[in-house]
Amino acid sequence: MDLEYKEEDLRFRAEVQAFFRENLPKELSDKVRARRHLKREDAVRWHKILAKKGWIAPGWPRQYGGTGWSAMQRHIWAEEYALAYAPPTLSFGLNLLAPVLLGFASEEQKQHYLPRIYDAEDWWCQGYSEPGAGSDLASLKTRAVRQGDHYIVDGQKTWTTLGQHADMIFCLVRTSAEGPRQQGISFLLIDMKTPGITVRPIITLDEAHEVNEVFFDNVKVPVANLIGEENKGWTYAKYLLGHERTGIAAIGNSKRELKVLKRRAAKARVDGKPLLQEPQFAARVADVEIELMALEMTALGLVADGASSKIGPEASLLKIEGTQISQEISQLQLESAGPTGLAFDPAYLDGRAEHAVNGDDDAAPLAAHYFNLRKITIFGGSNEVQRNVISKMILGL
Repeated sequence: MDLEYKEEDLRFRAEVQAFFRENLPKELSDKVRARRHLKREDAVRWHKILAKKGWIAPGWPRQYGGTGWSAMQRHIWAEEYALAYAPPTLSFGLNLLAPVLLGFASEEQKQHYLPRIYDAEDWWCQGYSEPGAGSDLASLKTRAVRQGDHYIVDGQKTWTTLGQHADMIFCLVRTSAEGPRQQGISFLLIDMKTPGITVRPIITLDEAHEVNEVFFDNVKVPVANLIGEENKGWTYAKYLLGHERTGIAAIGNSKRELKVLKRRAAKARVDGKPLLQEPQFAARVADVEIELMALEMTALGLVADGASSKIGPEASLLKIEGTQISQEISQLQLESAGPTGLAFDPAYLDGRAEHAVNGDDDAAPLAAHYFNLRKITIFGGSNEVQRNVISKMILGL
């Protein structure tokens, strides 16, 4: 792949930068910059701005509203998106469910669900993990028993990100107990307003309500909500996870946070000198920057020439390296703040206080951010499991 920026790439970057300057509400970018908690209406507001421009779904085919951008343009978009401190998109629908719909759903299902995802009419969440079935996802126990033209769903999902906001959930459910565990799993779309669904919050280590438990008690779901074939859901699940693991690499965000780290470390002082000049700290910053550069080149190679449409076990490489880089940068940021970075201040992060209690608004979110990122080497398939995938599928061990 030619990684040199061509004239048209530079023009595209300038167009993207201008769009963010003119259309990204300052109050939203300020929230992201300060790592303050976004509300549902914040995310939907920004989603609709991007949808109006036609830039909400860069990875979709043109016929369904995609941009038709090249791999280099998508790379530029992701980088400028992060640098602009734009709020995250509603990725469960846009980037996880949509590829499954495009690849395996009926045309009727595509025509119904894709426009609703595009226009933010439906907020989606993901029903994969269960108690006892996280990285070992094939051991899931949530059952869907067919009764005429409906399934009756019973079971529990956990770590359901932003399930408290969701209108819909895409679920892996067990429709057969025969054969290997991977067989007998189906991919089902469920309306969160259906009687029998209960959402219970889980407050995480950073004192935030981001994830939930979701309980299904005799929930009636139309058979028409089945994606693809019954008992073939494991195939669709793996396809989705390939897209999720690629996104978890979060290269644009890491590039932005590396710049933040360098700015912080240049201002912090150790024995009267900038922390960034302290040999051991500077070496750690250099190490993570080199790792990030290598990851970016690897990712660009994988998405070149349409490779992103058939992502396989290579996604595990991106997931492992990307999550480790994100964690290392967050740790270095926290260390650069010293004692002022240790305080937890939920009132400030929730918007209930104008300034942080420790007097340093920039340092106030660092501890919560550090603790929140401990999860990323676990979700989407733990990094230990991803190493097993690499050893088997790539190295043939």
